[in-house]
Amino acid sequence: MGYGIGIGIVLIVIGCVLRFALQVDIPGVGDDTLGLILIIAGIVAIILGLVLAVLRGRSRQVTEVRTPRDPE
Repeated sequence: MGYGIGIGIVLIVIGCVLRFALQVDIPGVGDDTLGLILIIAGIVAIILGLVLAVLRGRSRQVTEVRTPRDPE
């Protein structure tokens, strides 16, 4: 399918760990906020990966067959 889905899953996992499991003190940004941002970014990456996969699947392949003619 592509890298977008895998990256999205990784972002969601890291975001969930930051939001629910760790208590990290990052100056200027709350760990809950950073986790939520990563979760949302992961969801967006998965959606974009799926949309791009569907668009790639809709491409058409045209085959042209030519037969040689005898010169008259």
